[in-house]
Amino acid sequence: MMNRKKCLNANRIKMFCLLHAFVVCAAFAQREIRFRNDMPVLVVDGKEVASVPEEGLWSVAAGWQNDWMADWRHARPSATEKSGEWTIVKGQMELQGGTLLLRDAYRITPDSLLHCVRRYEWQGTVPLQGVTLSVRWKVAGAALRPFLPGILYYGNKNGAKVNDRIIPVYSGAEGELAVFEEHRYPMPFAMLEDNAGRYAVALHTTPSPVRGARRQDQWWSMGVEVQSDAGMLVLYSGPIGYNRRYSIAKALQQTPMAYTDTYIDMEPGQVIEKEFVLEAYPISGRGTGFQRPIYTSLDRFRPYDADRFPSFDEIVQGKYRFSKSRWMELGGEAVGYNMYDMRSRKAVTMGWCGQADSPGYYLQMLAKRLADDSIPDKIQRSLDFLSTSKVNPENGLFPVIYADGKWQGGGDPVSCGQAMYNFAKAIECARKGRKYETRKWEDFLQAACRGVSHRILSDSWNPVSTNEGFYIAPLAIASRLFKDRTFRQAAEKSAALYADRHLQMDGCYWGGTLDATCEDKEGAWAAFQGFLELYERLGEKKYLQWAKHAMDVCLSYVVVWDIQLPAGRMADHNFKSTGWTVVSAQNQHIDVYGVLFAPEVYKMGRYLKDDRLCRLAKVMYRTCYQLTDAYGSQGEQLQHTNFAQRGHMDNVYKLRGGYSENWTVFWITAHFLNAAARFTEMGVEP
Repeated sequence: MMNRKKCLNANRIKMFCLLHAFVVCAAFAQREIRFRNDMPVLVVDGKEVASVPEEGLWSVAAGWQNDWMADWRHARPSATEKSGEWTIVKGQMELQGGTLLLRDAYRITPDSLLHCVRRYEWQGTVPLQGVTLSVRWKVAGAALRPFLPGILYYGNKNGAKVNDRIIPVYSGAEGELAVFEEHRYPMPFAMLEDNAGRYAVALHTTPSPVRGARRQDQWWSMGVEVQSDAGMLVLYSGPIGYNRRYSIAKALQQTPMAYTDTYIDMEPGQVIEKEFVLEAYPISGRGTGFQRPIYTSLDRFRPYDADRFPSFDEIVQGKYRFSKSRWMELGGEAVGYNMYDMRSRKAVTMGWCGQADSPGYYLQMLAKRLADDSIPDKIQRSLDFLSTSKVNPENGLFPVIYADGKWQGGGDPVSCGQAMYNFAKAIECARKGRKYETRKWEDFLQAACRGVSHRILSDSWNPVSTNEGFYIAPLAIASRLFKDRTFRQAAEKSAALYADRHLQMDGCYWGGTLDATCEDKEGAWAAFQGFLELYERLGEKKYLQWAKHAMDVCLSYVVVWDIQLPAGRMADHNFKSTGWTVVSAQNQHIDVYGVLFAPEVYKMGRYLKDDRLCRLAKVMYRTCYQLTDAYGSQGEQLQHTNFAQRGHMDNVYKLRGGYSENWTVFWITAHFLNAAARFTEMGVEP
């Protein structure tokens, strides 16, 4: 029975890869845009897949009731004209006190996107009060699956299994909505995928605040909803909501906050314009619809100007200077890098937030650049000490925290997998340089790999989340280091399981952190890193294809535009958000984690011959040094949207623009230096 299941899974994965290779080549030829009754219709393979709702091209809510838009008014075109490449469609809407003039200007871009600038002009003698402007597109299909970058991953099914109240969820049932502030989106688009029809439709916006808003710092909103059994892609001039609740913001880790009265007033003669882009396209298979608009977003915003950010050398030197302040001598052989500020707590912690294992690798690679005679001693002693953590032979887990004179806890796959990776890289480097005694390191890594392999290769292995994906990369490296085929078998089995689970996005990569239980970029990174490592070690193309899928999920968390910020700690520094990463569907702030996978994004740019990825990787690395203070310190949580985990969290309208700068766990520093080491290994200086 088990063998039959493995065969079925392998066939599913093989079919995915074949479909991907076939359809991508033909995608451009299968799309077109038509005009019917002066209104655009998007067509894929001869089928109309996106159109204007039956009630009209323009829709305006003239009232507000029960915390939501009410008294909807609609209008159709009354005149059309051509001006060069533009088709200009005009109409009007009679409202109390005057006339709202309406105008859409459409053009078809060279890559078959529908570009529109929508214009509202209030011709009245008095202000038009309490209205909501909208852009609405109806998408064909009965079982549409949504993708909102950084927010909603095909409904967030995995996170929903754990707790569907603390994250946005969406199944496509009547009355559901997932509409969020534009500044919450790292890539400003919303997508609906139809698997039966093998197409997807994405709505891209040019994010902007709204003049005349009743609320402080009110922006346009974007998302998906179901109206009269039809899936809709929508833009509104402010209203937000999710999980069947109107006018709430995903403001806190565990609970939402009210965010209501988001209508606007228009002054006589006032003009409001909204720019958006619509694309419809065939898909290669289930769970691939999100990929194309990611690259459309890159092409729209072109987040490639790395030279406006600190240089590579400045970053490496600055982060190394700070890392030295975390070195501890705890007595006897107990040494290492403190996870915390020395004034609060002392703990040498491997993996996740502590990354005490990471210097053993990156200091070897960066030693020449850093020119510090103390480096060899710290490498040898720190890894020797970390190797004293006792491995459980049944599952490969080991305590990752040393505090109060002893190793504590039983370990977790996220931290243990990351530590094993850094040990593997340190051993690999040390063997080449022949400067270090690695016996203790090798014994420790082998013990962990044997335990992990024993667990993975058992018939009962069934990991809950993608967290055990962090084992794939170290097992792949260790299989070469120790010429152990068992480690390779465990790595390949793990990779195949996660490919089978996630390539079709019936459940997105998740569980890669210890402070959230939802879809997150760290889970995607675990798979991305593992798939890519297998490709580089074994050379099988399927692993590169899997890595591309997981990377694209990672990229969907990367901010590709400079989010305009209100007065606050981030604005104090003229902060630029491009290249930073949203954390997860649950924790909606940005952080520096993207620096860790920037080298792999660069590698993929080389493998796929896509220079956009190489250029983006450089930005991802260098931008995240912003906000580093004179001490070299940098906080973890930046509030680009209406969300906070620390500090003052009682006023939803004052969250955005804040910065939690006192939580300075060591990973913030270590990931910069770890990535710098991998760039150096590639011969790249970003």
